[in-house]
Amino acid sequence: MAALPVTALPAQAAPDPLARYHHQRLDWKSCVLGPDDATGKELERSGAQCADVTVPLDYSAPDGRTITVAISRIPATDTAHRVGPLLLNGGGPGGQTLGDPPWVRKAMKDVAARYDVIGVDPRFVGRSTPLDCQWPTGSAFRGAGVDRAGFDRMAAFSQDLAQRCRRHVGDVLPYVTTRNTARDMDVIRAALGERKISYLGYSYGSYLGEVYATMFPRRTDRVVLDGVVDPARYGPRLLRGTEQANRHALEGWASWAAARDTTYGLGRTRGAVLATVDRVRAAAARTPLRLGDHAVDEHVMPLVVFNGLSQDNDAAYGDFAQGMRDLLRAADRRPVTPSPWLAGVLAFVLTGTDSHYGSVQSAILCGDVAAPRDPEVYWRDVQRARAKDPLFGPVTYNLSPCTFWDRPRERPTAVRDDLPALLVNATGDPRTTYEGATAVRRAWPSSRLVTLRGADQHAVYGVHGTPCVDATVNAYLATGRLPAADVTCEAR
Repeated sequence: MAALPVTALPAQAAPDPLARYHHQRLDWKSCVLGPDDATGKELERSGAQCADVTVPLDYSAPDGRTITVAISRIPATDTAHRVGPLLLNGGGPGGQTLGDPPWVRKAMKDVAARYDVIGVDPRFVGRSTPLDCQWPTGSAFRGAGVDRAGFDRMAAFSQDLAQRCRRHVGDVLPYVTTRNTARDMDVIRAALGERKISYLGYSYGSYLGEVYATMFPRRTDRVVLDGVVDPARYGPRLLRGTEQANRHALEGWASWAAARDTTYGLGRTRGAVLATVDRVRAAAARTPLRLGDHAVDEHVMPLVVFNGLSQDNDAAYGDFAQGMRDLLRAADRRPVTPSPWLAGVLAFVLTGTDSHYGSVQSAILCGDVAAPRDPEVYWRDVQRARAKDPLFGPVTYNLSPCTFWDRPRERPTAVRDDLPALLVNATGDPRTTYEGATAVRRAWPSSRLVTLRGADQHAVYGVHGTPCVDATVNAYLATGRLPAADVTCEAR
């Protein structure tokens, strides 16, 4: 018996499980939350409005619980030549970006008129649905201390931070990841009614951009990654290998401070200033230094130095030099009221004021990539690193709450091996080292690298004030054409 002829049916597009999110209507309103909202007022002055975007907590269950992601927008004014939206991420992870469009537009100069500049507070950050583990600190990072007893203290400290997160926000922790933040970005794109987005990401934001472009390869237009994270080295231990760059930055600052010994009294030569830093470190390890209400011990003092080294300019150098002068006075057992910069760092590290920041930062790092779970691995690494750099090694190789975290729900993103992006990095960047930027450049032959030579600077475009860098980025944003070859700019 002959078989019946097969009738060809038209292919049906699969229903979009995220349709309710992709087609949501955004309610644009004033960004000002109250009389003391400086960020909102600055956005308002710049012509921005704000909206909340609804996204699923868990993308594998889109009909379940929802959260909101807060965004701001300064619309394009040159609508005839409009490129589209430029989404921003300022790094962290855990940093707020909602307030960034005004200064980014300033850096963009004339080309800003052609973009809707979009600030985003990623999930659980800033004005988005909040997350707070109720920590007594804004940072999980610490130095491991000078001996095994100090290291064991840090293990107990890290374990306590992890337990607080499990206790207070355990139900959402599995969903605090870069992959979910990238999925949120794509919901924002759809809710804005756009086929593609352009993107400017700094520091951790460069990794977020790499992940987004990998997960949504046909959704990106112009991509600028500044302070480039090598995805092969991203994870809870992402500071490993930055000791040399931090040492170089410290030496650069020490030369600057030595030339201003009459102001700061830290030493008349670079070597003398570095010796002062070592003396303060040794004093803090013997007895915690009293500064106002705070005690700075062997675990915190190296972190204060680390926090002083990311910006290569007179103002930042001066703040750090004042802070080091305060620490030196405390080491000499003199009463000290810490200067504003140091007071801010100590409040961040030693109080719960910024608990939400540290909570989200750790949740993302721990939720993205699994960390070794055996403290002995870290102890061995700290000992090796300490032999090479006793100040920075015990910070960059120390354990963290991720040692005591639950395993990530998803595997880390295998970042695509070619992205046409503009990469920007300073040669002396102490956070996202230049080696990472060159590794990404090698992996992506169709990208271009803008190098700022001779600056110990983290985040360059619109931040450091180098016309050569800013003009190169703006030309790319204007035309969509990458430079024909890599570009090198001189800092001074």
